[in-house]
Amino acid sequence: MNTQAQNAFRALADPTRRDIVQILATQEMTIGQLTDRFDMTRAAVKKHLTVLSDGGLISVEARGRERINRLEPQGMAPVLDWLSYFDQFWDDRLNSLKEAIERKRK
Repeated sequence: MNTQAQNAFRALADPTRRDIVQILATQEMTIGQLTDRFDMTRAAVKKHLTVLSDGGLISVEARGRERINRLEPQGMAPVLDWLSYFDQFWDDRLNSLKEAIERKRK
């Protein structure tokens, strides 16, 4: 697994960060707006955002004095690529099982 995928999985390993990703999927937000949604300090939210940014899952844009956080959907690509292997793996296994069952019936 490459570093980009490892960073994305690390970012998604925490339930709070997964919640942040879901929130940012609906709209861009400042750290303050995100902090209002969680029972934690601004510093704690900032740490979560840093991990998400390191994982390529969000980006931050400076707009005047504010820093706007937004989801970067392409950051999920390494995760989806890794998971797609298992999708094919199970498709192949289930097709083999189906064929075996059909052979038994005949």
